[in-house]
Amino acid sequence: MTQSAISLIESDRPKKWQEILSDLITDPKELVQVLQLDLAAQPVSLAAMQQFPLKVTKPFVASMEIGNWNDPLLRQVWPARDEEANVPGYVDDPLKESAANPVAGLLHKYQGRVLLTAVPHCAIHCRYCFRRHFDYDGNSPSRIQWRQTLNYIAGDQSISEVILSGGDPLAASDQHLGWLISKIEEIPHVETLRIHSRLPIVLPQRLNPELLSLLENSRLNMVLVLHCNHPQEISDEVQHFMGKIDANSITLLNQSVLLAEINDNSTTLAELSHSLFALNVLPYYLHLPDKVAGTAHFSVSREKALQIIRQMENQLSGYLVPRLVQEEAGLPAKSRLR
Repeated sequence: MTQSAISLIESDRPKKWQEILSDLITDPKELVQVLQLDLAAQPVSLAAMQQFPLKVTKPFVASMEIGNWNDPLLRQVWPARDEEANVPGYVDDPLKESAANPVAGLLHKYQGRVLLTAVPHCAIHCRYCFRRHFDYDGNSPSRIQWRQTLNYIAGDQSISEVILSGGDPLAASDQHLGWLISKIEEIPHVETLRIHSRLPIVLPQRLNPELLSLLENSRLNMVLVLHCNHPQEISDEVQHFMGKIDANSITLLNQSVLLAEINDNSTTLAELSHSLFALNVLPYYLHLPDKVAGTAHFSVSREKALQIIRQMENQLSGYLVPRLVQEEAGLPAKSRLR
């Protein structure tokens, strides 16, 4: 068994999710100290830090391997100098979300569903994030503005599904989430609430009884979509807290991003699918990375992605193979590649 960072940070790990969220690692020097790494071997990008600061939870760091710069979890959060590359075709808003933002806190890109940026912050900054340049200042509604945004949904009978995203919606307090969900429940034509969150993976303590009661007792069809990219992310704590979810009340799905030198092989992704299924979570989407400025080093070609999926189809039952998709600005839905 490889040595991890657990023993180095477990003694000062708070128990409540709010405490963990307020005690993130944001200093590269602290992270390399915990992981016993030589900063000179992988210098941090100050430009990347200024544009998109380092942010990672201690439970997520606890699953990283000591002394390994190539750890697949570390590579997802380390602000490397690769981010400084100016690569043609990689832009701030490749999905043109700013053009689908009719009211504060709402994106309306697809027929029948809208996305709400429930909160502007996350518990972790994934370096490949497609919203790393997003205008959160203009999409963090006040309570009055939220009513205007909800009126937009109420006024469009075609909207049957609301997606809570962000940021990360589970970084919001139970009180704010409860208020927002109750207001969505009041809109008769909304049938489904989908929550996209990385917190059950990077801060599993967030799955507290209050939150689970809120989700399990809603009149809405409740869907929780996790974001897990690698089987190493599924720690004992993740398994423990995910086991508290009533899978009869909440549909559990996972979406991953295909990332170069992190999970771009069928063996890793097959192991991830099996690990997720053991938690009652079905693989949902495998995304090709969006062409966001600063993220070109994570890119995987379409040809390689298709090869990986074909290999997975030969290794796994069909329900364990995620749909390979790519999102392109202006199209009415994600493009399914396989």
